[in-house]
Amino acid sequence: MLIRALIVLLVVLNLGVAAWWLTRPAAPPVAMVAEPEGIARLQLLSEAMPTASPANAVVAGAAVEAAPVEQAAVEQVPVEQVPGPVATAAIAPPAQCFSLGPFADQASATAAAARLGNQALRPRTRELPGKAASAYNVVLPPAADRETAQALAQRIGAAGFDDFLLINQGEQANGIALGRYGSREAAQRRQSALQAKGFQAQIQAVGAEGTAQWWLDVTAGEGAGAAQLKTLAAAAQSRSLDCAALR
Repeated sequence: MLIRALIVLLVVLNLGVAAWWLTRPAAPPVAMVAEPEGIARLQLLSEAMPTASPANAVVAGAAVEAAPVEQAAVEQVPVEQVPGPVATAAIAPPAQCFSLGPFADQASATAAAARLGNQALRPRTRELPGKAASAYNVVLPPAADRETAQALAQRIGAAGFDDFLLINQGEQANGIALGRYGSREAAQRRQSALQAKGFQAQIQAVGAEGTAQWWLDVTAGEGAGAAQLKTLAAAAQSRSLDCAALR
């Protein structure tokens, strides 16, 4: 019974408070105090700052966001490194080598090298053998008559030479054949032996034979060309030559 009495009491109190709240008189308006003239009005800081419109806020935000991007772009631009002048070594032109000639003998080729002077480096003479004949005959030229040729043959035999033949006919009739050799060197040895005994033996080539030629191989000096070297050496020809052959 006590609990029921308390509940009824609380309900009555709540109804009383609600009735008072609904029936209370309205509060009087706050009177605005007139401000004296000549004195500045106080304003809150929030009232003094202008309120930004949504559009201005968006633009301002975009500007704030763009600023770091532009700054980052500036910071990321690489500074171009300008290379300094590079020293390059002068490249010497390749050496040029020539073969000048032909000359009749080694003495002529040596004289040509002297005429070239400092226009040619490392001059060297070189013999180019001519075409060899098929054989070489060692003979004594025909005598005036048969009796003279026979007397000469007897003298040759008496000097210790037994391999000879008296020629009876043809252009060499009354001459004496003293041997046929496959090389000029062998024929020259036979000729020298006969000449040592006083016999004027001669060498006759069998078939066509080219004469030996001499050439002058040089490395061109600075500024010298093939035409200039050819003229100075008084050579008929100038041929390009591998410089490795002169090393």
